[in-house]
Amino acid sequence: MRLLDLSGQQFGRLTVIRRDGTAKNGNATWLCKCSCGNLVTVDSYRLRHGITVSCGCYRRDISKARLTKDPRTRKQIGNATNLPLVNGSNVAALTKISSRNISGVIGVSFDKRSGKWAARLFYHGRYILNQTFTEFYDAVAARKEAEQQLAKKNDLKLKASAEG
Repeated sequence: MRLLDLSGQQFGRLTVIRRDGTAKNGNATWLCKCSCGNLVTVDSYRLRHGITVSCGCYRRDISKARLTKDPRTRKQIGNATNLPLVNGSNVAALTKISSRNISGVIGVSFDKRSGKWAARLFYHGRYILNQTFTEFYDAVAARKEAEQQLAKKNDLKLKASAEG
């Protein structure tokens, strides 16, 4: 099969500079410069079929535009109470029960596949707690213990998890 030379061609916001190698699937990869100035290596199939059109800036721009057009979001813009950050983490997200939560306890969910209760606590990009338990109350106790340890270690003031 003959290799197509895509050098100099433009695909969305990307301008192909030169061939950059071969992907694991055997497709040629190309070094491209995005209109925002970033360099990115893209698989030729993804370029030619319009799957990849930027370095990621296009998706960010679209998301930002959609977000700022949403009246619910616009109403909350500038409201500092929506961002209660402590040591760089949103404490409200750690202590607020999601509408999808059916256990009634933050960070505790039932895994249908294993038939066990999972207790999780995610903080600063890593799991502090990620365990499964046969009993619901063991999972709740583990989550509360992890919250207390995290609060003590990082001097956070967390609301107690609600049980339902």
